[in-house]
Amino acid sequence: MTEYELLGMNPLKKARYKLKNSIKGFPSAFLNKMKSAGKKTVSFFRSIGSKTAELANAFVKGNLSNRLSFFIMGLGNIGNGQIIKGLIYFIYQAAFFLYIAGFGWKYIKNIGTLGTNAGGQVFDPVQQIYIYTQPDNSMKILLFGVFSLILALVFLGIYFNSVLDGYHAHKLKAVGKRPLRFAEEVNEMFDKRFHKTLLAAPTLMVGVLTVIPIVFMVLIAFTNFDKSHQPPGNLFTWVGFQNFKDLFWNDPMKSSTFMNILGWTLVWAVLATFSNYILGMILALMINKKGIKLKKMWRTVFIITAAVPQFVSLLLMSQLLTDQGALNTVLKEFGLIQQSIPFLTNATFARISVVVINIWVGIPYTMLITTGILMNIPEDLYESARIDGAGPFITFTKITMPYMLFVTTPYLITQFVGNINNFNVIYLLTGGNPLSTDYFQAGKTDLLITWLYKQTVNEQNYNLASAIGIITFVLVATFSLLVYNSSKSAKKESDFQ
Repeated sequence: MTEYELLGMNPLKKARYKLKNSIKGFPSAFLNKMKSAGKKTVSFFRSIGSKTAELANAFVKGNLSNRLSFFIMGLGNIGNGQIIKGLIYFIYQAAFFLYIAGFGWKYIKNIGTLGTNAGGQVFDPVQQIYIYTQPDNSMKILLFGVFSLILALVFLGIYFNSVLDGYHAHKLKAVGKRPLRFAEEVNEMFDKRFHKTLLAAPTLMVGVLTVIPIVFMVLIAFTNFDKSHQPPGNLFTWVGFQNFKDLFWNDPMKSSTFMNILGWTLVWAVLATFSNYILGMILALMINKKGIKLKKMWRTVFIITAAVPQFVSLLLMSQLLTDQGALNTVLKEFGLIQQSIPFLTNATFARISVVVINIWVGIPYTMLITTGILMNIPEDLYESARIDGAGPFITFTKITMPYMLFVTTPYLITQFVGNINNFNVIYLLTGGNPLSTDYFQAGKTDLLITWLYKQTVNEQNYNLASAIGIITFVLVATFSLLVYNSSKSAKKESDFQ
């Protein structure tokens, strides 16, 4: 089917046609992805193989200093004229071994159990007294054990690099060339390899402040670190996939809560994203329509909600909508209602309320974003459509909407992910309430992110919270990658069709 024929279809037939083609093309697309992944895997192992072969050559074909560099870092560089660089490698190795011997090893050796000594008093038969022993701290063991293991992996990378570096210096000398002196290498770091110099500090900070905490929190999901196992008074230990099993099928209360909250989270994310997107776009179209006067004033009126900090607006609305709040009071005064409307205390009303209020606070942002894009749509397209007899609905579905989706797909994905993790709107409006006895420490408006928050701050069930966080990340990452890679924004970056 040609592009022209596809454009001529009504929206329902077009959606059915695209769905049919997607289902037909799924096996081939899946095979292509698997082939691509296989090629990358083969390339990765080939690179490891080439590095391993080069290390073997360094031992077999290198000189004595290159062989000794397998045991003492830097000797390969010192033996081939790079004395300062070799000494830096040697000092790094000595510092690493001192750290492991004096601090890291006592945590690494216990990381398999996360501690066995619960502390307390032990009777000494020789002195005939009770001796109080210092308990193990599972938290420190896990934290410093993970840090030490990551440091060991970094050390291995630098160790292999030092061996290869010394061997490269040997090969240069073998062909009559002089290896770079330390001052020359420093100059290169600010010239040819300046990009590496600039990225070194940010990479180090990301590793220390982001990667290590993430690894630590992921590992918490495989322990029983909850309110009954709080160090240092109580030890916690590894439990494997027990927390994930509880969430999916093993614990009826937790699994039921998880599935219900997951369903509401996805419904909320869809409603919150597309209601703001469509209504914000329609509002921008109405304001930008020819013949509308005082456009700047209308934009200002709608943007006022964005000018006020969001948490202030949400807290104000939460007070306004309580059973004894201003809105219910006014409605009673006018005789419109006899009893308070449970805007935030009834599950259905509360869910509708958070969606509506999110529209109120979110539409202005979408209006601003779409206004700039709408002004860039060529007017010739609309003129041609009107000449062909297309009405407002057809021009919107055939011209405006496709153009907007092409440009704003990354924005939509960001908004959808942001709404899955939209902590502010839910927590500041309802606090996740109303509570339910059918849920495990959660309310009817709780999202996965607010449930996770309650498990950490209120209940100290850190293992369960970590498992929820991992599942949320997998869902969000999978959705984002699949939607973006299948969109025209990714496939046709250089043009619009």
